[in-house]
Amino acid sequence: MKENLQVFDNVLELIGKTPLIKLNKMTSNFDGDFYAKVEAFNPGHSSKDRVALHIIEEAEKKGILSPGDTIIETTSGNTGFSVAMVSIIKGYECILAVSSKSSADKIDMLKSMGAKVYVCPAHVKADDPRSYYQVAKRLHEEIKGSVYINQYFNQLNTDSHYNSTGPEIWEQTEGQITHLIACSGTGGTISGTAKYLKEQNPNVKVIGVDAYGSVLKKYHETKEFDEKEIYPYRIEGLGKNLIPSATDFDVIDKFIKVTDEESAHTAREISRTEGLFVGYTSGAAMQAIKQLSAEGEFKKGDKVVVIFPDHGSRYMSKVYSDKWMEEQGFFDSKTEIEAIQYVK
Repeated sequence: MKENLQVFDNVLELIGKTPLIKLNKMTSNFDGDFYAKVEAFNPGHSSKDRVALHIIEEAEKKGILSPGDTIIETTSGNTGFSVAMVSIIKGYECILAVSSKSSADKIDMLKSMGAKVYVCPAHVKADDPRSYYQVAKRLHEEIKGSVYINQYFNQLNTDSHYNSTGPEIWEQTEGQITHLIACSGTGGTISGTAKYLKEQNPNVKVIGVDAYGSVLKKYHETKEFDEKEIYPYRIEGLGKNLIPSATDFDVIDKFIKVTDEESAHTAREISRTEGLFVGYTSGAAMQAIKQLSAEGEFKKGDKVVVIFPDHGSRYMSKVYSDKWMEEQGFFDSKTEIEAIQYVK
């Protein structure tokens, strides 16, 4: 008897093919039509599922990885979760070097996925032996049979989005996309997606979102690494204190910077108005659209796609915590804190 069970063999088969969802209320006064590529629909709740699966499967094809080997990665949280998830299914050990800027929620999630986690200080130089880059390199040297994914300097990071995110957006918009708005951290998402889209239509405008305290925007404009640009900021997975080779600056038309505070409020606004529970970097990407619209970037008829990279559950102790928001000075008054009524 033939079985026609509508099932998946494992969660990895659910990676990709995320929906494009029209933004309505937040963009009602803007010229153009706006659509969110909602990467929280991946099984690991972020765009990094695509990267982890692609890099690990390429390593398997090349014979670099064998069952029981150890995969090591630097992460602000999302890539680590995706690597841990893929490692579980494929039978690898997973070690993650994580920035202390990552939310407690993310770190707890990594541990719950069986990963060994090293929490490293966030506000040190990239070449400091305590930085998560250097800790990951050291562990890779010490552990035999280990593979260091190194997403910041791995072309496969970019390729994963060239092969999947770009084609999906092109098909979903029937080739009508005029603008791509995406945050830039490692640069893999924006670079790979942009490369594919510009090959289909060179007139698609690609705008990267950067943080104040990051070097990316100035480097794009001057090709100079300016250490004076670097200072602590709160947004995770956005901006950098180094220049990742995974970023193809040639396919990005311009960068725009957003603040920690406005991005946090905008993330909360997305949840309240569009019913999409998304993360801090999604708030940053949407904040960029607000600023660009105010600058007259968009016109009627434009089809603007913004990538929302991850899910709001990763930020319960941060942007979705009134206590954290108040501690950061992000509430101007007590009246901004939404009241919870306790019935006794």
